[in-house]
Amino acid sequence: MRAVFAVALLLVAGAVQAGDSDTAGDADAAALSLQGSAPQAAAQPRAWQLFVEGGTGYSEVRDDSLTNQTSSLQRLSGDLRIDATPLSGLRTVFSDRLDYADWPFELEPKREINTIKEAYFSLQPSNNFIFDAGRINEYSGVAIGYNPTDFFRGGAVRSFVSLDPISIKDNRQGSVMVRGQTLWNGGSLTALFSPKLSSQPNSGSFNPDWGATNNVNRGMLIFSKRITEDLNPQFLLYQEEGSSPQIGMNITKLVNNSTVAYVEWSGGRSDTLLTDALGQGSDKAFRNRLSTGLTYTTSNKLSLTFEYEYNGTGIDKGSWDALPAVSLPGYIRYQQYVTTEQEMPTRHAFMFYAKWQDVLINHLDLSALVRYSVADHSNLSWIESRYHWAHDEVALQWLNNSGTLFSEFGASPLRSALELSYRHYF
Repeated sequence: MRAVFAVALLLVAGAVQAGDSDTAGDADAAALSLQGSAPQAAAQPRAWQLFVEGGTGYSEVRDDSLTNQTSSLQRLSGDLRIDATPLSGLRTVFSDRLDYADWPFELEPKREINTIKEAYFSLQPSNNFIFDAGRINEYSGVAIGYNPTDFFRGGAVRSFVSLDPISIKDNRQGSVMVRGQTLWNGGSLTALFSPKLSSQPNSGSFNPDWGATNNVNRGMLIFSKRITEDLNPQFLLYQEEGSSPQIGMNITKLVNNSTVAYVEWSGGRSDTLLTDALGQGSDKAFRNRLSTGLTYTTSNKLSLTFEYEYNGTGIDKGSWDALPAVSLPGYIRYQQYVTTEQEMPTRHAFMFYAKWQDVLINHLDLSALVRYSVADHSNLSWIESRYHWAHDEVALQWLNNSGTLFSEFGASPLRSALELSYRHYF
């Protein structure tokens, strides 16, 4: 597999020489790809960004006796990002987050955790080619709630330290990899290889945790081609050592001036998540994953998204209902596995997301998210109100998990939480 992706990288480099005659403007236009394509070496207004954030509130937590108890929660966080260009054609990126949190629903409450989100350098020898190496948060996908083409999300979350479900994609740790991207008029091709560095994850507070993100050799190709001004599909080929290739696709289309439709799909031969979690035999078959939805935006900055989600590797309603009774340890192990892999445990789900900027007054934003499991009718609800100044933000967040004891969201010991946070940018 490594040889295949080494050849792919050489092909990318060869395409650079063939496309050197393209203008810089053409290359920039080709780089306008779907969300989740490889980041471009764009100039930053400042080489670094640092903020500190503190949060306090309360939570309702279910204890071992299945009784709900009210507990306080506190959090102190620091987030640093450096994006500098020390030499012409050389870009360096470093992003790190340190959290000290007292979450009563965590397995290890009141602990510090450091997450190296990104640490890599980027070379741009010409307008048509970019080469990156280091720890990179490789994110693919156009959907909001569930991303079938986000192949590098498994094991990437060190700790769920925020009530904001959307923040997970930004606050996770990247994977160590080498990545090359070539651009031409109307298209781009990206090839990457991520090597195995360790077999087991390490939850130590300041451990780089190579075993969580780099426990197997992996590679991926991403091809993007602009068909029309508002249609630029993206195709992916992902290969993990010891597993069958997975293919993926991302498409967005402007329906009218207010509505955007999107489809994110991946498929390939794979075991079910339950088989992977329990490590028992194999049930390989071609399985699909899908997220599709519509985003409607009004003239007063209100954006509404409705999304349908399907996971062919999840278990069906009958198996999901029976699992706790058949094997309670198996159910617990399965829930832990899908949480680590950031997967849907069951087949079907819906998501609704709303964001309203400048609600009633300038600088006041309101966001809301609802995730609904079709199999057991459980749901997660989250609402945030955030006011921001030039260098400061204050936010009030509320989260609620609703459902029966063994349902997808009802199984969480966290029943509800309310947090007030303050953030200062330096």
